[in-house]
Amino acid sequence: MSDRRPDGPPSDGSRTGAGSGSPDDSDESDGRGEFAYSTATDDRSDSGSRGDPAPEDGADDDTPSLVRDVVTVVGIVGVLALLLFGASGVWPPFVAIESGSMEPNAGVGDLVFIVEPDRFADERAIDGTGVVTLEDGQNGGYEELGRPGDVVVFWPDGDRTETPIIHRAYYWADEGENWVETAASEDNLAGRDCTDIASCPAPHDGFVTKGDANPAYDQAVDNQYADTSVVAPEWVIGKSAFRIPWLGYVRLAAESLFASIGVAAFGVGLAFRERSTGGW
Repeated sequence: MSDRRPDGPPSDGSRTGAGSGSPDDSDESDGRGEFAYSTATDDRSDSGSRGDPAPEDGADDDTPSLVRDVVTVVGIVGVLALLLFGASGVWPPFVAIESGSMEPNAGVGDLVFIVEPDRFADERAIDGTGVVTLEDGQNGGYEELGRPGDVVVFWPDGDRTETPIIHRAYYWADEGENWVETAASEDNLAGRDCTDIASCPAPHDGFVTKGDANPAYDQAVDNQYADTSVVAPEWVIGKSAFRIPWLGYVRLAAESLFASIGVAAFGVGLAFRERSTGGW
């Protein structure tokens, strides 16, 4: 037999031997190393991008939520306001008691819910007013805030720039009537007669009023309790329906806070104006 070996691929031993330094083996090894490094780097990059938060997207997501909350609150407040106005017919439907003139039936800091005068009017009310006087309430068993007769909120002398007064309607006086003699109780006149009282005879149809804790009618003692003439029906803002003890302090505090903010804002604006025009 011939010693010549047939042509063919090298033996497995020469192709995979550990001592081989062929260029083909080196190239194949380098290719695998670069691929492994590239893959590891890409994996780390993907992991980092998945783990990092996206602050811009998060901020955008919070904004609609905040807007929804604000709209919800405003909507609820609006619905409640409409319901209160629908029941009352007066806005605002609450008044806060600021003095002790109606004690013990309504004290300082109480909140009184009021309705327009002709709403829920009793059959004993004075025609065209919706208000029951103490005199008629005593005769018919009608009470409001602990005593006969309606408690009314009115503009003193019809002046809408003044603070409204909340007192009880005691009697009705027709225009020209000497109500001191025909209806009034001598105990509530502070020792006066018709000649001493500016609104007697009555200059117009209206109510003689008094605070439950006051010793005299509003019309009998000038400037001391309520500087007002006989209360004309058109001066009446509303009449009491019920009271909530102490809750009026919240409204009084809020009004005081808003007034302070307004004064501060006005002062800052005035100071800025002086400075911008060279006043300083």
